[in-house]
Amino acid sequence: MAAQAKTFYALLLASLQLLITSHVSLAAGGKWTLLLSNVGISAMHMQLLRNDRVVMFDRTNFGPSNISLPNGNCRNNPQDAVSKIDCTAHSIEYDVASNTVRPLTVQSNTWCSSGSVRPDGVLVQTGGDRDGELKARIFSPCNNNKCDWVEINNGLTKRRWYSSNHILPDGKQIVIGGQGQFNYEFYPKTTSPNVIALPFLAETNDRGQENNLYPYVFLNTDGNLFIFANNRAILLDYVKNTVVKTYPAIPGGDPRSYPSTGSAVLLPLKNLEAVKIDAEVLVCGGAPKGSYILAFRRNTFVKALDTCARIKINDENPQWTVEKMPRARVMGDMTLLPNGDVLIVNGGSSGSAAWELGREPVFVPDLYHPENPVNSRFESLNPSTIPRMYHSTAILLRDGRVLVGGSNPHGFYNFTGVLFPTELSLEAFSPVYLEPEFAKLRPKIVSPKSQTTITYRKTMKLKFKVVGEVKGPVKVTMVFPSFTTHSFSMNQRLLVLDNVKFKRSKSTNYEVQVRTPRSAFVAPPGYYMMFVVNDNIPSEGIWVRLR
Repeated sequence: MAAQAKTFYALLLASLQLLITSHVSLAAGGKWTLLLSNVGISAMHMQLLRNDRVVMFDRTNFGPSNISLPNGNCRNNPQDAVSKIDCTAHSIEYDVASNTVRPLTVQSNTWCSSGSVRPDGVLVQTGGDRDGELKARIFSPCNNNKCDWVEINNGLTKRRWYSSNHILPDGKQIVIGGQGQFNYEFYPKTTSPNVIALPFLAETNDRGQENNLYPYVFLNTDGNLFIFANNRAILLDYVKNTVVKTYPAIPGGDPRSYPSTGSAVLLPLKNLEAVKIDAEVLVCGGAPKGSYILAFRRNTFVKALDTCARIKINDENPQWTVEKMPRARVMGDMTLLPNGDVLIVNGGSSGSAAWELGREPVFVPDLYHPENPVNSRFESLNPSTIPRMYHSTAILLRDGRVLVGGSNPHGFYNFTGVLFPTELSLEAFSPVYLEPEFAKLRPKIVSPKSQTTITYRKTMKLKFKVVGEVKGPVKVTMVFPSFTTHSFSMNQRLLVLDNVKFKRSKSTNYEVQVRTPRSAFVAPPGYYMMFVVNDNIPSEGIWVRLR
């Protein structure tokens, strides 16, 4: 009897612990909203533009999509194995304000390509597969629904498939790596040499597995490039083609880049007036070494990595600090939020990237607080209900929501008889800071107006209103909108501007003076979303052009 009672109380305690754990996993809140059940395409690539419209695209040789090209147009491609003549669109423009889409015309194959936004706000997109591998494509934002893709033949010198792009201080793009490409080049093309060898990419290439595709690239505050592939990283002087620093491998040695796809961010840059700015890179998730081959050849799906690794890249002797995530995750997306937190969404908890190789979708987003001590940085948020596996995406919008779309683990569109159907829906995740209980703390920027131009190393005044009280020093942040594909948000960057002066002018009116970034090494020229953050609650952003 005593033994039965003991067993009963043990089960009761276990059940209570499970309930408590389940409650804690949802404690931080957040809200999912289905925006559109069918946008016509699966959003493999995504870029927010300065007019609050989002360009999305997949690949052009999928066969028919679910949205027609305008005006009876068709794409004639004799090389397409599925449909020689395709009258459907494989790119769309999503209007955030009206929650509508319109089809765009892309001719060449954009499969697994890359891009970034020029200083003038124009999207430059490069590479792809087959007839798209040497292409550059230009999309100039407009408000009259007449703009469309313009394609440039031989915009690249080398075939770029699974490469990474980054905007540079001079406004050009660097295009790094890609399948079989252990080198980099620039767009627009430079003078000789057009292509520069990068042995690091060959050194990090696993035969048959690669694990160095879509390398994680970040512009450091000294003007050099931090480049991560597989489990290692270097700091590259791309002008002199010299490796100025080699970083240690992440402890454990497991790969973190495609197809063992984790994700990475450059954490918020602050104290921007310092002689040496602390710059930290965070790499999360991925798949253990050999996961891709086991999934591909043996139908065996290994548990994904459940760790993050963080490193101060400007330290004299930089070392990785490894932290546990709340759950294993491969193919996750990491998005910087306006208050400096990092949202981790999408992906699976076993298997690998690539077609049909991921399993156990992760529905629960995790929030990472960079400022917290180690072991107290993660919060788990309210789950979605839609699996977002291979080829899913996530980006920050100016209103503070995160736009989430895509997921197509198949070679073509496939909606029936498969484990994870092709996903055409579009969701928005509203972080906890958008909940009604924080409305009184949420700032509203009064001036300057959106689309204002700012210059380097100047004092800038922002006037804002708060219905409630201002708690502590406010922050002003700037976020460069990312080009997101394959779990990596290229060009993603958040700066916390240095406060100079703060004052209250009326009961609900405030003014903060901040210093704009000191150089294009710290913040490349271009359009940024600027936010005022009060007690961790951000305002809606305004667009500013830094030049």
